[in-house]
Amino acid sequence: MVSGSGSNLQAIIDNVNLGYIKANIELVISSKQDVYALKRAKENNIKSVVLKDDVKKMLEVLEENDIDLIVLAGYLSIVDKKIIERYENRIINIHPSLIPKYCGKGYYGIKVHKQVIRNKEKVSGATVHYVDNGIDTGEIIIQEHLQVNEDDTAQTLQKRILEIEHKILPKAINIVIEKLKF
Repeated sequence: MVSGSGSNLQAIIDNVNLGYIKANIELVISSKQDVYALKRAKENNIKSVVLKDDVKKMLEVLEENDIDLIVLAGYLSIVDKKIIERYENRIINIHPSLIPKYCGKGYYGIKVHKQVIRNKEKVSGATVHYVDNGIDTGEIIIQEHLQVNEDDTAQTLQKRILEIEHKILPKAINIVIEKLKF
């Protein structure tokens, strides 16, 4: 599930193509029309659909496509509790901070990095976690940190953390696949 440029989606696609992730990407669901992630899906012959706030339709689409694992890769909508219940411990999310810091309502994208810089943090990073009924409150699967440089801006920090996201999201997918024995 995506909402933007799809760089994390591309990292997943690349890792599937390299054989690192031993799974198929069956479907890309976007919460927004005209995002670059949809172009990435099309270029890689991956079925895609735009859905927002239609829980019944989303459950239908997930069932029709026989989805085993849902990966929120820059998905900026809150997943409805009916979907979370149906896919319990099979929905994961990438977040651009070291949870429990800078997470929850209102903490996404560049806002996270601005707060890290504003608070003069020495360390930041990214987290992949299970999705539960809270916002960024699910069990942590994997985290990786980096040192915040004195000359970092929110934008430079975001770029450096995105590199971490591209590395740990495929690792987390493999951890979950192994755990669930797909």
